Order: sequence, then C-alpha cells, then structure tokens
Amino acid sequence: MSEPTRTARRTVLAAGAVALAGGALTACGGGDEKQTNGAGAATPPSAAPSQPDGASSAPPAPASSPAEGGATGKALLKAAAVPVGGGTVLKDEKLVVTQPTAGSYRCFTAVCTHQGCLVNKVADGTIDCPCHGSKFQVADGAVAHGPATRPLAEKKIVVSAAGEISLA
Repeated sequence: MSEPTRTARRTVLAAGAVALAGGALTACGGGDEKQTNGAGAATPPSAAPSQPDGASSAPPAPASSPAEGGATGKALLKAAAVPVGGGTVLKDEKLVVTQPTAGSYRCFTAVCTHQGCLVNKVADGTIDCPCHGSKFQVADGAVAHGPATRPLAEKKIVVSAAGEISLA
C-alpha cells in the first residue's frame, strides 16, 4: 500500500475559504430581481421603456407626485402612511418605503447588507438595523453608519392616483 500524501494546512484552509466565498456569493445573488430605473424610485407608468428590448433613450425621473393610472403590483401601503423625512418598514414583504421629501417615495429591501438581519425602524433620516447598528440614508439607501459597507438594494415602485404604493 502506498503512503498517503500529506496536504499542507494552508492548502486545506485556502480551499475552505474558496468554498465559503462561493456559497456566500451564491446566497447574495439577485438573479430574480427586476430591473429598476437606476434610482428605484416611483415613476409614472408613462415613463416606462416603450421599446421591445427594454432600451430607453433617457432614464425616467423619480416621481415627485402620485402617478396617473394604476400600479402593476399588489398595493403595499397608502402613501399617507409614509411620513415625510421618514419611512415605513414592511416586515412581511421585507421592504422599507421612504419619503425623503414631500411626494417623493423610494423603496429598498429591508434586508441589511451587513449580515442579512431585517431593519426594524426608520428614525432621524436613517433606516436602522437592530443587529449590529448599521444605518442607511432614507433618500438613497446609502450606508450612513457601519458595519455595513454596501447600500440597501432599491426596488422600483409606482404610486397610483389613489395614493397606493405598489412594486412596479
């Protein structure tokens, strides 16, 4: 019988690190997410791309008032339920809807980019995670205070003429 080859400890640790990193990247992948307008903000339905390949000559601007017509998704909440300068956490949907300025609504995932906890409140202009203290700006989801290093993912929303906010 031949003598087994010895594997260096460094090789085993490196292989384990590669396996963990691959698993983390797979878990964080967003293959099912819909494309946003780049801002994730509510936009009127008429601002949606009209070309078959989804290309548009100019990106739609964020909505500053409720859009005309109906929303394409299930209503999440009424616009009146989102305070100006603050927001509302929708735990079941894992979303947070904010209103940084009067009539301008934004939507972000409620999953903290640090370790995946759900944010639990919006206060003093930030979206707050209770697990390790990360805070994100209500206006754009950017990190205001770590340990998170990446912003919250934005989701495209529409605001109906009736004042209902829905995913686009």
